[in-house]
Amino acid sequence: MQVKRALLKLSGEALAGPNGSGLHGETLTAIAADIAAANRAGFEVAIVVGGGNFFRGVQGLSRGLTRNAGDSIGMLGTVMNALALEHAIEAAGVPARAMSAIAMPALCESYARRRAIDHLGNGKVVVLGGGTGNPWFTTDTGAALRAAELECDVLLKGTNVDGVYDSDPRANPHAIRFDRLTHAEAIARDLKVMDTAAFALARDSGLSILVFSLHTPGAICAALRGEGAFTLVAPQ
Repeated sequence: MQVKRALLKLSGEALAGPNGSGLHGETLTAIAADIAAANRAGFEVAIVVGGGNFFRGVQGLSRGLTRNAGDSIGMLGTVMNALALEHAIEAAGVPARAMSAIAMPALCESYARRRAIDHLGNGKVVVLGGGTGNPWFTTDTGAALRAAELECDVLLKGTNVDGVYDSDPRANPHAIRFDRLTHAEAIARDLKVMDTAAFALARDSGLSILVFSLHTPGAICAALRGEGAFTLVAPQ
C-alpha cells in the first residue's frame, strides 16, 4: 500500500498518558514528535482527535444531561486537545493548523475541506477538532468522514495494542491478533476497535484502516511505511 496522505485518529485517552484524564505533558510531546517525524519523512498527515480525556458525551446521561448537551461538551474537549496538539507539533519544529468543525474563530480556523487540503499540500499537519460538529456521532465516525473527504490513502487508528484481536489481549493472554480483515468481517464479528458506523463509512468509501500501537517510538512513521505489527482492515 503506497501512502502519501493519511488521517490519524487519536483518542483523547491517548493524550492523557498514565494520568488517565487531562493532558500528560510527556505523552503529548512524544506523540507530537512522532507526528512531526512523519511530516519530515514526506507524509501528509491530518489528525482527528477525541475528547475522552476531558468528557465523554454518554457520561452526561448519568449527570442529568441530555445526550445532545453531553456530546456538545465532549466536542469542546476535542477542540481543547486539538489546540494542545497543534502547539506541541509546532514546538517539535513542524507547522500545524488546528481546525474546528464548530466555529470558534477567536481560537482556531473553522474546518473547510478545500482549505484543509491546501494546508496539507503546503506541508502543514492539520489537527481536526469538534468531531463532525453534530451530536450522536463518535470521533471514530468523524475520522472516517474526514479521511474520505480529504482523499486520504489510509486511516490510521492508534491504540494501546498492536492491532485488532478476537478478544481483549489485556484480559485474555490467548487472544488472537488478525493480520488482515475486511470491513464486513469487522462488523460481523462486532470488533470494538472502531464503531460500526465508522467501519461502514470506510467500507462505502473504499478506505483501508490500519490499527497499530502508539506506544512504540516511531510507531506512526513505521505504520505509514507498512512496518511493524498492525492489523489492516481493507474493503476486500
